[in-house]
Amino acid sequence: MSHSIYELAAPDVASLIERSRMAVLPVGSVEQHGPHLPNGTDTIAAEIIARGLAESLDALHVPIGQYGVTPIHAGHPGTISLRREVFEAYLHNILEELVTMGVSRFVLVNWHEGNNASLDAVATEVQDRHDVLVVTAHACYVAQRIYADKGGELTHGGGIETLAVLAHDADLVHTDRFSDPSRPPGAAELDAMRRSREVYGYITDVTEIADDGWYGDPAWATDDEAARFVDTMTDALTKSVQAVFDARRKK
Repeated sequence: MSHSIYELAAPDVASLIERSRMAVLPVGSVEQHGPHLPNGTDTIAAEIIARGLAESLDALHVPIGQYGVTPIHAGHPGTISLRREVFEAYLHNILEELVTMGVSRFVLVNWHEGNNASLDAVATEVQDRHDVLVVTAHACYVAQRIYADKGGELTHGGGIETLAVLAHDADLVHTDRFSDPSRPPGAAELDAMRRSREVYGYITDVTEIADDGWYGDPAWATDDEAARFVDTMTDALTKSVQAVFDARRKK
């Protein structure tokens, strides 16, 4: 039986919420991912993982739409970026609607780094105001950890993101357009800088780290690995999310 709010009838939604009190919401973006991947790569990745996680946790799956906060890709065909205030108000509205339905635990499954600040702001405010629990699962970082030993890298349009799209629909991956993208001097250092946990600066235009707007090795992704992608990510996130909720209950 589906766990998606889109596919369930109203009584079934009510029954699922009464049973689990939990909702899983995928969060991504629509932005260029080079000539070989769809603009909705981040949303596709978040969506397929969120569906698997909702089933694993017996939670309500609640898609919130395709768009996110991605100004660094502005100007590239296919990129649509929401202003932070628009994105945050929209997400806040959806979470509050779910609270009124009886949801008391939320999992935001994110695959786009540009959403991070907004997710933190909305999650903390909703949790404080409504006495609910909110967990943000940055699935892209979890994938980076899981696939690092196999040579996978979290780039923009590279192997791990290609793997996610293959897991969804292989026809959306244009393997004939794979190439070796060029990068400006110091790009690797700039990329590491913006992802640092300590001292970091900001990238405001993706061409600062990738001449063509994407980088990585899409050819790393295989059909065999793609077939296991959702299960692999679901297993990892189920354990981590449950551990957070368990820790919160002990407070």
